[in-house]
Amino acid sequence: MKTMNNLNKTIPHKTGPLPFALCTLNFALILTLTAGCRNKEVEAFNNLEKDRFLVKTEKAQVRNLEEYILLTGSVKALDEATLYPRVSGKLLKNLLKEGDPVKKDEAVALVERDEVGTVYEPAPVPSTLTGVVGKIYQDVGASVTPQTPIALIVNQTRVRVAVDVPEKYIGKVFLNQNTLIKVDAFPDTSFKGKVYRVSPVVDSRSRNSMVEVLVENADARLKSGMFAEVRLITASRGAALSVPAEALINQDGGDFVFVPANGNFASRVPVRAGIRTDKFVQISGVKEGADIIVSGLYGLKDGSKIKLSEQQAAASQ
Repeated sequence: MKTMNNLNKTIPHKTGPLPFALCTLNFALILTLTAGCRNKEVEAFNNLEKDRFLVKTEKAQVRNLEEYILLTGSVKALDEATLYPRVSGKLLKNLLKEGDPVKKDEAVALVERDEVGTVYEPAPVPSTLTGVVGKIYQDVGASVTPQTPIALIVNQTRVRVAVDVPEKYIGKVFLNQNTLIKVDAFPDTSFKGKVYRVSPVVDSRSRNSMVEVLVENADARLKSGMFAEVRLITASRGAALSVPAEALINQDGGDFVFVPANGNFASRVPVRAGIRTDKFVQISGVKEGADIIVSGLYGLKDGSKIKLSEQQAAASQ
């Protein structure tokens, strides 16, 4: 019994400390590996050049540029007429329906005179212009007077778009000025137009002046009431040397761009700016095909160390 008791007492003393030692060893090993990784990260960070800028470049290219004012307005037929009856009575018949072509002086509807004891021939409601029936306002049997609209006639072979031009741009607007019109119904199509009317006054409240643009519409794709985006082209240049707009920097009253020099340095080059669009700007002072820094410009100075982005560097190899 004593032997068994001694054995039971001895076993815990021999086996108990072993797991603790293994845990201590594993923990020390983890600390060593973590410290090693951290040291490598610190070493890599210290090896980086803090003053080197990561940049992207694009080449100066020849493009056709147009400078414009972007405005919005509504499409309206150049010629529109609302037809009214000449006598009072009841609408006897609509002779045409919406979308039907109509000639000038052709009857659109008939009105039965509302006079007791007298019989008259139905009174026609003639069209005052050649076009198409845009809208029929009244149903058969409706009571009408000379103030009741019967139909809307539109001639949409040419349409106009009225836009409000802010006062500061009025000096850039003139008759026969080229324009481009876009509508949601045909997002990939630009319709050409010209300025045909410029208001001689500026609204004192809005500080805008109304300008109307005339657009040929022989295929009738543009409809009265459509929302339109209008670009008034104020200047255009064909074969203009240009760079992305973000590459041009204006500072101390001058314009300049940065180009790579000697492979690893940025060189500031003064340029002269011309036509500007939302994406590009015309410049002179660099040659066609020159690499122009377009990204990584913040804080960049003449002589700063630069490095091309890895993606662009790989593509250039």
